[in-house]
Amino acid sequence: MPSNLLKTTVAAGLMLALSGCFDSSTDNTAANEGAEIHLAMMQPPRTGLSPLSDDAFKLSRWRTAETLVELNPQAEALPKLATEWKQVDDLTWQFTIRDGVVFHDGSKLTAETVVNSLEKAFAAAPKPRIIDGIEWQVRALDSMRVEIKTEFNDPLLPSRLSSPQLSILAASAYQDNGSVNPTRTGSGPFILTEINGATSAKLERFDDYWGEKAKIARVTAEYVPDGFARAAALRTGTADVVEAVPVSQLAMIDPELLHEVSMPRTNTLYLNNSSEVFSKLEMRKVAAAAIDREQIIKTVYENRADKADGLLGPALAWAAPIRPDAPELEQGLKANGEKIVLGTFTDRAELPEVAVLVKQQLENAGFNVELDIREYAQIENDALAGNFDIFMLSRATVLDSGDPVAYMMSDFGCEGSFNLGQFCSEEVDAALTHADLQPLGEARQKATIEAEQIILGQYAAIPLLHERVIQGESLRVQNAERDPRERLLVTEFTDVN
Repeated sequence: MPSNLLKTTVAAGLMLALSGCFDSSTDNTAANEGAEIHLAMMQPPRTGLSPLSDDAFKLSRWRTAETLVELNPQAEALPKLATEWKQVDDLTWQFTIRDGVVFHDGSKLTAETVVNSLEKAFAAAPKPRIIDGIEWQVRALDSMRVEIKTEFNDPLLPSRLSSPQLSILAASAYQDNGSVNPTRTGSGPFILTEINGATSAKLERFDDYWGEKAKIARVTAEYVPDGFARAAALRTGTADVVEAVPVSQLAMIDPELLHEVSMPRTNTLYLNNSSEVFSKLEMRKVAAAAIDREQIIKTVYENRADKADGLLGPALAWAAPIRPDAPELEQGLKANGEKIVLGTFTDRAELPEVAVLVKQQLENAGFNVELDIREYAQIENDALAGNFDIFMLSRATVLDSGDPVAYMMSDFGCEGSFNLGQFCSEEVDAALTHADLQPLGEARQKATIEAEQIILGQYAAIPLLHERVIQGESLRVQNAERDPRERLLVTEFTDVN
C-alpha cells in the first residue's frame, strides 16, 4: 500500500475511534450554562498528571493549577498566587501570599499550604528540574507570608517559582504513599474533574475563582499521539484546539485554522557518552560531521524550521548575536561499521521521518544504525537509563523558568535529572555553575553561551534544528493562547462564537 494511502487509512480509523470522544453536540441546557471546547493534546500524561513531573505543563495549559509567580512574554516575573516579594539579604526572600484564594476542594490558600507544596516538591524523586541540584529552606512567617532561604545568592528564584512543576495545590492533593492527585485540588479558573488514564481529562469552570471567571464552562482534553489523527480532528471540526499539527498535513487544512509559533525548542541528538561507541570523542566527531541539517529541514519540515547553530534558537533573540562562529567540522571522517541504536518517539510526527534521514546520513559515514521508535511514554525510561547510543529529542530549552541555564544543568550537568547522554564534565559543570550565579541580563546571557560552547565543543549533543510548531484552532475559538513556552493553551479568556 502506498505510504500516503496508509497514513490516510490509519488517520481515518483513528478518527472513527475518536469521534465519540470529540462529539461537540450540546443540548439547550448545556448551551445555556456555557460553551464547551475540545482539545487534541499531543502526548498522554506520563505520571497520571502528577504536578511534580512534566505532566505539570498540561495542568498549566488547562489553567487548573497555579504557581506563586508567572512570566510575561519577556520572561519577567509577575505576581500570581504571590502578590509581591522582596530579597531581604543575599540568601533570604520573602513572599506575600494572595488573600482570598480558594482551592477547588474548598480549602483556602495560606502560607502553610505554600510551604507544604514546596516541601513536597523538594522531597520528590526525581526533583523538579528547576530545583535540581539546589536546596531551599522554606517556612511560614505568618498566615500569609513565606520565607525562602537559599544556599547562594540566586537572582532567578522568583522565576524558578513560575515553573508549573512548583504549582501550589491544596493539602488534600498529597497522598500518604507519595503520589499527588491534582483532581479538584488546584486554584485556577478550571476544575480538573476527571482523569481518564492515557485517554482524556475533563475540566469545568470554577465559579469561585479569585480572578476573572472563565468564559467557557467545560473543557474536554483528548490525548491524540498520532499526528495524522490530530490533523484530521482539526480538519473535520471534531477538535477546537489542536497541538502540533504535522507539517505533512498542512496542505490539506484551511490556512485560516493554522498558526505558526517559533518555539524555544531544539531537535537534538543526544550522544550516549557511556556507550561503547560514543564514549570516544573521535566517534562523536564522526557523527557530528555526518549530519546534514539542510536536508532534514527541507525534506521533513518543508523549510518550516530553523537550522541549529547552537542549543538555543531564534526564540531567544539574544543568543545568536553573542554566539561565536561554529568551528569547521572535520570532513572525511568515517566509522568502521560500528553498530549503534538510535531511539526517538512518535508523538511528534516529524521525528520518525527525521530519524530515517539521520540513519541514512550516519550510515553514509560508516555506522550500522538500528532504529527504535515508540510513543514517548513507552520509551522515556529506556532513554533516561542510557539504553540508546543516540536519542533524538524535541527539547524545550526555557521550559521551566524562562532561563535556559536550568535546562542545560538538567541535560548536561553531571547530576542532571534529564541527562540522556550520560554526560559528565567538570569543565561543563563549572561553566554552568558560573552561569547560574550571574544576575539576569547580559552577564548571565554571556555566561550561558560560554557554557553552551563548551558543551558543543565536547560533542555531548548535536543540535539539528529549532522548531516552529503549528497550532490548529477552529474558527469558533477566540483567545486560545499560542504560547512559545507551552505553559498556556486555554485560559479564562478563551471563548467560542
